[in-house]
Parts: sequence; structure tokens; C-alpha cells
Amino acid sequence: MASYEGNRQTMAWLRRREGKTGPESPAKLLAWTIGLGLLFGVIGAGEYVEDRLRVVRNHINERPASGEIVLVSINDKSLREVHRWPWPRDQYAQLITRIDAAQPAMQLHDIILPDRTELKRDRVLVAAAAESNHVYFAALNRAGAREGTIADIRPFPELEAVSRVGSILINYNYANEIWRIPYRTALSDKSVPSFAAILAGKEKPSDEFFRIDYTFDVKSIPVVSASDVLAGRVPASFFRGKKVVVGTDAERIGDQYLIPGRGKYGGVYVHIFAAETLLRGSPIDLGWLPGFILAALLSGAAVFLKGRRGAACLATGVLLLLALPLIVEPQLIFVDVTAGLFVAIWTAAGLGLRYVRSRGLTNPVSGLPNLVALRRAKHERDRAIIVARVVNYPQIVSTLSLANERHLAQQIVSRLNVGSEVDRVYQGDEGIFAWTVPAGTAIGHHIEALHALFRSPAKIAGKPIDVAVSFGVEIGSGRSIANRLGSALVAADEATAEGLRWKYHDPERLKDAEWRLSLLSQLDQAIDDGQVWVAYQPQLDLRTNTIRGAEALARWTHPEKGPISPTEFIAAAEQNDRIEKLTLFVLDTAVAAAARLNQEHSTFDMAVNLSARMLTDKTLPSKVKAILDRHKLDPKRLTLELTETATLASAGDLASLFGLRDLGVRISIDDYGTGLSTLEYLKKIPADEIKIDQTFVKSMRDHRSDLVMVQSTIVLAHSLGRTVVAEGIETREILDMLIAMKCEVGQGFIIGRPSSLNDLIKRLLAERKRRAA
Repeated sequence: MASYEGNRQTMAWLRRREGKTGPESPAKLLAWTIGLGLLFGVIGAGEYVEDRLRVVRNHINERPASGEIVLVSINDKSLREVHRWPWPRDQYAQLITRIDAAQPAMQLHDIILPDRTELKRDRVLVAAAAESNHVYFAALNRAGAREGTIADIRPFPELEAVSRVGSILINYNYANEIWRIPYRTALSDKSVPSFAAILAGKEKPSDEFFRIDYTFDVKSIPVVSASDVLAGRVPASFFRGKKVVVGTDAERIGDQYLIPGRGKYGGVYVHIFAAETLLRGSPIDLGWLPGFILAALLSGAAVFLKGRRGAACLATGVLLLLALPLIVEPQLIFVDVTAGLFVAIWTAAGLGLRYVRSRGLTNPVSGLPNLVALRRAKHERDRAIIVARVVNYPQIVSTLSLANERHLAQQIVSRLNVGSEVDRVYQGDEGIFAWTVPAGTAIGHHIEALHALFRSPAKIAGKPIDVAVSFGVEIGSGRSIANRLGSALVAADEATAEGLRWKYHDPERLKDAEWRLSLLSQLDQAIDDGQVWVAYQPQLDLRTNTIRGAEALARWTHPEKGPISPTEFIAAAEQNDRIEKLTLFVLDTAVAAAARLNQEHSTFDMAVNLSARMLTDKTLPSKVKAILDRHKLDPKRLTLELTETATLASAGDLASLFGLRDLGVRISIDDYGTGLSTLEYLKKIPADEIKIDQTFVKSMRDHRSDLVMVQSTIVLAHSLGRTVVAEGIETREILDMLIAMKCEVGQGFIIGRPSSLNDLIKRLLAERKRRAA
């Protein structure tokens, strides 16, 4: 009965912990999912994947073109047989006359003829256009360089007077692909319909864009060469009653674009695809919100349902997001799905992580919470820790089946649960069992009573088995549970080695206790004795591929212990409000170095870390100014990096920051992404720069979430008018990815490791010589 009750209590505790607390709780997981999904959709992070998915769907839904629109292509054959481009105006007039003689419904020329040429030939072209009342020529607008004026590119006046004008304005993306086109375009004096709207007979008064349907087989568009038309090799029936488009498709002429999923073609094909789209109906573009909302609802259901039902919800969501566009796009209803897929995948990853963590918090044999669960149990922090080590556990389990090993663990726990002191037992590997007891417990009597219980052998499969146990105790030293648990284990091992039943942990046996207690006082003396020095890690301008500055980093070389880890002495100085002396020493040294580099070399920026604890000092701006004045360094050459995870205690903290900014010093948010990554924080801090934490940069090649974090941070920083520094760059691939994302500055081992000032100067001289060569 005791065994059953103990297991029931511990497993109930584990379920409560997994379901209601921690960063992996359902509410927090769903909040993070929705927040990141919204950001993903707003910044269009899935554009590339979205386009590729749509290309796949276009191939699946492929259909032939209507045949109502035919193309007269000015291709390589036409250039060989007729004339080099551009053709003389009278030659082009013959093409118009030939087409018009076949009695088409209309003819549109995706050719811009803005300038007059020879008067005689121009008159021939104008006359040819005047003889037909359904000839259209191309026009478009471009924003002027002054005061937002519009500069039209349209047919020369005499030609425009006898013909009609249509717009060929397009909007292409990063891949030179065109997905949308407008119904109309505003010229300087009038609004004209697009070629697509003219061809489809759907001229709208608005200049809204519509999505092009690329499901049409490009080979099903009727095409003839312009040279064949001029030579009379095309029968009149080919054009009669059809809508004829004349355009270039020779690569040497240019005007080439990628038809998504089809390859490179002349821009005239884009207008034909757009016209075919409108011939089928009016496209409706729903954007990314419907897919996001659907995925968010199913993710919410999955998070709270858990288990197989939750997984079924997510699987249903992914299938719907992939299948629905296949169904609705043939009806010209377009919806973007990558934001929804991101939400579903992020939720699946979160639920998977929760499952792995829950599995990682239990012993696989007994199902009891393991030692990892104890280390995470904050409510156990102030209680004494007791560890029972079954000394002969490996020998015992080597003879048992899995079921019998479980039975052995249950018998051990049933004995440990005797009495009211033990709430739950945690089981580790190799026969380790741990629990906590409240303050005031008579630990000696408690352990002696437990030890007496283990004098009786356990019975497994009807056979008696002797269980040898020793105990270790850590009564509470203010350290973390993990450290205290380790101390209790050491005490249990010492009890075994010394032939004792149990033993307290002796705090005096901590290694280097005296050193750690005196670290801060030794640090102050080390600064005075010159043991602390400053290293400089280069920062690369990713736009010019030149070293534009460096970050100053504190280093401590102890005469006896050698190099001391910065994370050790800097963290200790910050936690105990002893950081000011170290910061001012680094600042003074770095500013002196920057002044020298700016005088002897080229413009050079210096970055120095600033602890948020120093912002409470109202005299900080004056101290920084004194250092700048002493070394005659331009304030704009100094950047003070404020750790992003540090909270600002009061308005006085902000006052110091604004005071530093008023000096002309640049402010940077360091370690961005590891703590208070909120728009409120960015709005509060008068920062010029955002420095992305290296943990995201190092893993963005392998982890999609980190890549999205880096991309979105760069976009957000640029939208706020702030520059971006990426630290932790260790590979060329990561460096190239950041350059492609338009990150301004990089820092990391592939650019340069922290070095002395002399080594930095040597590198700058070497680079100057290389550039001069």
C-alpha cells in the first residue's frame, strides 16, 4: 500500500508540473506560437517557400490556354531574317498592316516607341496605326527623381494621337518573378488599363493589383514569329477574330523574366498569362490570415488536447493547408499557407519538446520522477536533500529482468516512503534515490529508521536479495539544487567508503572555496597590478568587406591560476555591484586605443560593454565625457553595448542613457533575442544599433526558428532605422547568409579572434597594403 501511495503521489505531481508550469505550459506555448506566426506572416518570411509551393500546385492544376490570345514573337529568328533591333519604323508598320489585314479582334504591341526617328519612316508607322481602330501601344510610368513627379514612357505624340495606349507596368520580386499585375496604371495626365485587362475585356477603374494564375501550359499559347508574318507565311485564319499581342522574346533584346515554374521568357508572356487569368474570372487574393487563423485554431486544440488527439489536429491542419489551395486556386481564390504551416510546425515542435522533456523527467524503469525533475523542482529548494545510494544495485539488476527491476525499485521506494517526512521520491540511475524533508526534521532519527528497514532483504520472484544502502545529506547551503544534490551524492559515497550508515556534506571540502570568496577583492587588485588587460575583437563592415571597428573585451591573466574566464569574474562583479571599476578601466583603455587608431590609421569605431547597474549613477555621462575629452576621441566613434537581458530599474536609468546619447555616443542593445525582446523595450531604449546574440547566429543554418529570428530582427531593426551587428560568426556560409540578409556588421572567429592592440594594428596595416595593391 505504501508503494502504491508513493507512486501515485509522485506521478500526480509530475502531471501537475508538466501541465501547469514552466516555459512549456500550454498557454505559453500557444502564445509564443501565435506571436511568432503573426510576425512570420507580417514580414513575409515564407515568401520563397510560398512561391515554390504555388509552383508545385500550378503543375498539378495545369491547363491549356484559351487560344483566344495569340503571340507574334520578335524572336531570334525574326532578328536574323528581318533586321537588327530596333527595327526601322516603316518595317514595323508593315507588321501592323499584315496583322490588320487578317482582321483580328485587336492587336496590342508590347513595344515602347517613345522617341521620334526619321520623319518619313515615322509617318509610315503613324499611317499604318491610323488605318486600324484597334491598335494599342505600350506605356508605363516611373517615379521621377524630384518631388515625386511621374515620368511617362509612352508612344511619341503623333503615334499616340492615332492609336490607343495600354499599360505594361509590372512588379517583380527578389527572384525576378512576377506574381501580380495592376488592372490600371496612372500616367501623368490620365489612367490607362493594363494590357491584361484590355485583352480580357475587364477594364476596372481601380489600380489594384491581382494575382496571376500560372497554371496555363506555356506551350499551349499560339505563337508565330514576326518574320513569318512579314513574309506572308502565316494564314489569315490564324489571326481572324483573335486578340493579337506583339512582343519581344529574344534574349539579346532583354525584357526577360522568370515565369514561375516555367523558365525564362519575354515579358510579353506575363501579360498573356495575366490576360488568360482574367478571361477565367476575377482573382480573389485572401492573403496569409485565413491559413494562419485555421492553423492557430487547430494548434490551440492540439495544445490543450495533447496526445494522439492533439497530433491528429495538427496533422489535419497541415493536410488542409496543403490541400485547400489545390482545390480553390482553380477557382481563382488564392491563399498563402506558409504562415499557417509555420504555426503548425512550431506547435508540433513545442509539443514534441514537451513530450521529450516529460520523458526526460521520469525514470524509464519505475516511472518515478528522476533527478532532472528534482533539479527543476523550485519548491524543493529550501528543504534538506537526502540521497540513498544502493551500493550493490548494479550487481542486483544484472541478474533481473526489466519487470523484476521495476519490482525492486517499487520495494525500495515503499521503504523510503515509511513515515510522514517523505512527500515524493526521485530515482536516478545506478541505484540512486533522493528526496527532501522540511526544516525541523530530525534527520538523524529519520535516516537511522530507514537504514533499519533495509536490514531485511527484498523479495524478488520469491528470492531474498540483500540491499546495501548508504545515505548522504545536504541540509541547505543556499546553492542551486543541482549543486546541493551533487554534494549529497558525494556525502553518500564518502559514507560508503568510510563504512558509515550516513554522512552530512562538509562545505569546507568545496574546491577553491577560499579563492572564490576572495575573487572580487583580487579582481580590484589585479586591475591595479596590470593583470587585467583589454583584447579587441574586429568587427567587419559586411557592405564594404573592411574592418570598421572592434569590441573591447576584458581579460584577466592571474600569475598563479593563469587566464580566468571572463564569465566568472565579470558575472561575480556584476552580481555584487563591483562592476564600475572594471568597466571604467576597460572604457579608458579602449577609448585610448580608438583615439590612436583614428589618428594613425583610418576611421575606427570602438564598442565597450556597459553594465545596466551603472546606469543608476547620474554622473556616468560626465565620466564618459571626461574619458573622451582626455583622449580626444570623437564621441560618435564610441559605442556602449547595453546587455538586452538587463532590466531598467527606473527613469533615472533611462536618463543616463539619454545623457550618453546626447554626448554623441552610440548605444547598442547587446545579446538581442535572449531576454526582453519586445517592441516596448526597443522603443524605450535610445539605441542606434541592435546586436543579435551569437546563439541564434551560430545555429541559424541548422535551425529554422533561429534563422527566422535573425531575419525578422534584421527587418525590424532596419524598419526602426537601426543598424544590425551579428556576433558569433564562425563559418563562411553563415557570413554569406548574413550578407544576403543585408546585415551591416559582423563579428566572430571567422572574422577575427580577440587579440592585443598591437596585433590589431598589424592586421589593419596588412589590410591597407592589400587594398593599395
